[in-house]
Amino acid sequence: MAETSLSKIMELKEKSLGELKAKYEELFPGQQAPSNNKVFLWRKIAYRIQELEYGGIPAESQSKIEQLIKQYDPINNKALRPDAATENRPKKKNLSRDKRLPIPGTVITKEYKGISLQVKVLESGFEYNNKIYKSLTAIAKEVSGAHWNGYLFFNL
Repeated sequence: MAETSLSKIMELKEKSLGELKAKYEELFPGQQAPSNNKVFLWRKIAYRIQELEYGGIPAESQSKIEQLIKQYDPINNKALRPDAATENRPKKKNLSRDKRLPIPGTVITKEYKGISLQVKVLESGFEYNNKIYKSLTAIAKEVSGAHWNGYLFFNL
């Protein structure tokens, strides 16, 4: 009876690190195993086994995915962040934003003592309970009654 890809993958779970590395090098010719982490190697090998059996992502779909990432990825969207050409220009004081902050319009949510907090990121400041604050620290202090670093309080 033919061995299924699922049974091959499940057998790999029981293999030692050395055996996984050898299997990786067999499935990825000319490449050494990129890690000593068994779970990582097992997942990479499992994906490759399925890719060989069922085929990978078609080139057309891959290019569409990359296009959508460039267009809609709010974290890495270059249109919303200054690029290298504009970094040499003198910056206005209001335009410098901390890189840890999400883009304006994002709502940061946090559960604190059973209360759901929702803070909207603005271009210069934050909105919480229909009131504008200069910093996350000010919001954290109002909510908790104690001094907190705003980035730590909101897990940014």
